[in-house]
Amino acid sequence: MAVIAHNEAQIRELARLMRAEAEGEGQQGMLLVGNVGVNRVLADCLDFTEIRTLPQMIYQSPGGFEAVQESYFYQRAREKDIRLARRNVSGERFNPGRNSLWFFMPDGPCPPQWFGQWNTGRFKSHCFYAPLASECPNVF
Repeated sequence: MAVIAHNEAQIRELARLMRAEAEGEGQQGMLLVGNVGVNRVLADCLDFTEIRTLPQMIYQSPGGFEAVQESYFYQRAREKDIRLARRNVSGERFNPGRNSLWFFMPDGPCPPQWFGQWNTGRFKSHCFYAPLASECPNVF
């Protein structure tokens, strides 16, 4: 059962976002990006109080994903990427992105905090950051 509302076109958009943001980090990296996206739709806190749908999350500006500004985001979604996106909207969660609302790729080690949010771990090149449970209970 899905944890957020969606249609097939939105699943394809999420799949394209996951691929554009983390294709080089394999399926697990893409699933972690999907976790962050789904968490942003669920959050109703911090920078995400007006985000209720996948398209609002994907194209959020400011504060959204850099990949939507690149041509590779607009490639057609592949079937394997669509399957990963479906796993995310069905509620599958993975550490360190389980409760994360942000990720980024630093030049060096992951800072313990990023814009006041705590590091939850690193997967390959990306560091993940989550709010406190008291700040955003909907993502916990």
